[in-house]
Amino acid sequence: MVDVRPYTPADEADLWELKRAFERGLGAGTGDESKAKQYADKLTADYRARWLDWVADCVAESPACVQVAESEDGLVGYVFVLPESLAFIWDAAVLNEIFVRDAHRGRGVADELLAAAREVVAGQSLPLDRLVLDVDGENERAAAFYERHGFEHWGELVARDC
Repeated sequence: MVDVRPYTPADEADLWELKRAFERGLGAGTGDESKAKQYADKLTADYRARWLDWVADCVAESPACVQVAESEDGLVGYVFVLPESLAFIWDAAVLNEIFVRDAHRGRGVADELLAAAREVVAGQSLPLDRLVLDVDGENERAAAFYERHGFEHWGELVARDC
């Protein structure tokens, strides 16, 4: 059983550990060694400070935009919806990140986090009534999760090195 609640500054250290696991999972689970290294190498002290400052700024604007899932084991997951002021990135609400620790997957935690995210989105005034996210095509488990929740392909994100 988990309790999904808004993030507070007291959660900072645990949220960072979840973020690190999220990033390392992206690198290791959806690519080769060079991708895994890129994701791991960016997790510096400077990146940590900048990311946590950004979280604080987003939460100051939209207190419920970061929700955490807490169990007797501590924080086991989080979801991060960008504040309404950033909706013009995609002209829609943006599900920036959702993550659940491996040991708690398959127990409905991600479902509860997504429900909390959708509640945040319901309170946003958006150019398009959509919730968008980026999912790696190689992450079959994530793709199945989003499909189960009614997400459909809506374009394709492409990227290149700067």
